[in-house]
Formats: sequence, C-alpha cells, structure tokens
Amino acid sequence: MKAVVARVTRAAVTVEDTVVGSIDEPGLLVLLGIHVDDDSAKAAVMARKLHELRILREERSCAETGAPLLVVSQFTLYGDTRKGRRPSWTAAARGEVAEPLVDAVVAELERRGATVSTGQFGAMMAVQSVNDGPFTVLVEV
Repeated sequence: MKAVVARVTRAAVTVEDTVVGSIDEPGLLVLLGIHVDDDSAKAAVMARKLHELRILREERSCAETGAPLLVVSQFTLYGDTRKGRRPSWTAAARGEVAEPLVDAVVAELERRGATVSTGQFGAMMAVQSVNDGPFTVLVEV
C-alpha cells in the first residue's frame, strides 16, 4: 500500500462537475494506491501513519491538530513503466479487493477521530488542490 500525501490549504474532488469530497482548511490530500498483496492489517498501519504523519506546519500531525484529510483512491500509483511506453497495472489490486481496503483506511482514520472526506471509488475524478508549499511525500507500508 502506498500513498502520495500533499500538505494543502484546501482540496476538492469532482465527478461529472459535482463535488463529491473536499476539505476547505489546511490538511492533507492523500492519493491512496492498493497493491495486490495488501490486506486489512496494512490498511490499519497506513491509517495510523497518515493520521500521525508530522508534515503539517510546525511539524505537527492531523492527530495533533485535528486537520482534515481528503482520501482519493489512485490505482495508477502502481503503474509499472520499466518496460516500454505503456504502464502495466498488474501490481494494482482489482477494484473488488481495493475498494474495501480504501474503505478500511478511511474507517480507521475516522475511528481515530480524524475528519475524513473521500473521492468516489472507480469514478473518473478531477482532483483540485492548493498546496501549502511544495510539500509532498510518499508513504509506503
């Protein structure tokens, strides 16, 4: 499981011109990819890491500040471009495996007290964000 995490001042996800998820204050935009070998234990670890990741201002976390997270599923994080010019998606979990694990990460974040908004799994989403500085990290479990 991996996530690209950006510190943002606001972010939104739209599907067919309708906002399906957003945060309107400083927090984290999380693009979450699920690997074919991931399981619920990794989902719990990822949620903990995201909630406690100290990349907000003054090296603080969402757990410390109550900052919201916008979680968007992103199978393309597992695109393999080592051969040829067309990515291979064999490492990305299929939808029926990935969706429950994305939901598990979100549920665990909420169980920890986080404010979480999401995209729409499997939809063609437009993601807009206003980054808080050029601060983006890769988180893997």
